[in-house]
Amino acid sequence: MTADLILTNARVLTMDTGHPRAEALALAGGLILAVGTQAQIEALAGPDTQVIDAKGRTVLPGFVESHLHLVLGGAELGHLHVSGLHGMEALRDAFQRFGERHPDRPLLMAQGADYAMLDHPVTRHDLDAIVPDRPIAMTAHDHHTVWANTAALRVAGILHGLDTPHGHEVVMGSDGTATGELREFEAFAPVIALGGEARLNLGIATGEEPSPWPDAAERAIDKAKIAAGLRHCAAQGVTSMVNMDGNRYTLELLREMQAEGQLTARVKVPFHFKPHMDLSELDRAEAMTRDFNDDWLQCGFVKMFMDGVVDSRTAFMVNDYPDQPGHRSEPLFAPDRFKEIATEIDRRGLQIAVHAIGDGAVRCTIDGYAAAQAANGRRDSRHRIEHIELIAPTDIPRLGTLGITASLQPPHPPGAMDFPLMPTLERIGQARWKDAYLWKTLADHGAPLAFASDWPVTDVSVMRGLQAALTRQPYDGCADERVGLMATLHAYTAGGAWAAHRDALTGRLAPGMAADVVMIDGDLEATAPDALGATAIALTICGGRITYQAE
Repeated sequence: MTADLILTNARVLTMDTGHPRAEALALAGGLILAVGTQAQIEALAGPDTQVIDAKGRTVLPGFVESHLHLVLGGAELGHLHVSGLHGMEALRDAFQRFGERHPDRPLLMAQGADYAMLDHPVTRHDLDAIVPDRPIAMTAHDHHTVWANTAALRVAGILHGLDTPHGHEVVMGSDGTATGELREFEAFAPVIALGGEARLNLGIATGEEPSPWPDAAERAIDKAKIAAGLRHCAAQGVTSMVNMDGNRYTLELLREMQAEGQLTARVKVPFHFKPHMDLSELDRAEAMTRDFNDDWLQCGFVKMFMDGVVDSRTAFMVNDYPDQPGHRSEPLFAPDRFKEIATEIDRRGLQIAVHAIGDGAVRCTIDGYAAAQAANGRRDSRHRIEHIELIAPTDIPRLGTLGITASLQPPHPPGAMDFPLMPTLERIGQARWKDAYLWKTLADHGAPLAFASDWPVTDVSVMRGLQAALTRQPYDGCADERVGLMATLHAYTAGGAWAAHRDALTGRLAPGMAADVVMIDGDLEATAPDALGATAIALTICGGRITYQAE
């Protein structure tokens, strides 16, 4: 068979244990035709074959973003980004310049706000001092807290509070008005709606569908934001992704884009099960799984939140927060209720992915998976826990024993890349640092690893993720939790594909597998870890089609 496209003169890392290295590879009909030596692959060229000289660059499977928020990330590319800014003067300058560029926006929304960006907790009065006469808001880098000014709170109708579900809170002041701090998705949904992005947030906020169903013009607006996100991901070498929020509307938008030739990555989208839902709502998950099940678009899993985040003290802990005695938060699903839900989801043959940050939330999730396995028997479920920022030592071996995937984000540990050391480590308490962000320990105990960025929490750039993974320093008195270059690359490729039940399709460079490939400038194995973040993606191929090529 003649190749459509050949990559030669490359340092090929196949992630195939039988043939881990090669010099060249050939693609045909959207699949990998052959991987081998230069001479073997060049013999497959025909008169119409496109041949690309890699010039010694590294070639490996397209990256699998095992946990991201594609739709939100695409939308937020158009927002103000304040990551790294500290102090009122820097924030005021950024917002004022952004406002001048966008005089007609109903909401000036910023992303990447730091819990410690001021020398005191942010209030609406701080934001009023920045922009008093237009609605403005800032989203925390973890996307679990928003701070809004008085104008935004008033227009959104929540200045005097809002009745929210358990775990979501409009923080109120002693004067009976909102302080400006909005914790979790249903508390800040009214502010998000001011910017016209309520439809795109339904998948993560409520799990429901837009009503009325958006017309063609509205869908076009939303698809344009998704297209921006897909372009950004392709430029980072991502060819397959697990979107960790969603609903049928998300899948329908992606299907339209697929028909229009705009879908440039393979996407899985969950059914988002929320605490208020009845088990019968899982019929919707089964319908989404049945209706979207091809090589490019799939459902097949249910996403849940067990808790919030450490910095806002909404992560559920086994013990009290050291800086707030008597408080350990509560799980969003009561333990027995979660066991019931997990058992039913597992009985229906669906995968489960649970956001669990605190050690209490992680334990509840493990207990639920164990209950499901006890009730239904062991199967190839590949249930997942997302983040695992803190875990009790006695729970560590249970992941490997139960076959639970540890879905982790290398840039997330404080000090590794994007997140400051405080207040996160302060909230955890130094006595527990040894139990935090335990990648190597979990892997050593048999837990499969899948790495990702959690974009837009941190940039989707896998190269920066590699840099974070390989340069992270242990906390005082703690073990080194780095797993090494090849294990990290495996977790971003084959490990992510396995965790998504896509290992038969993607994640390796082997004949018959999907032609999903990324070419990276330079030799990854010889590049200094602290330089990886600046390493460029030269070429991204998905399904045999070039989706990104550096100029």
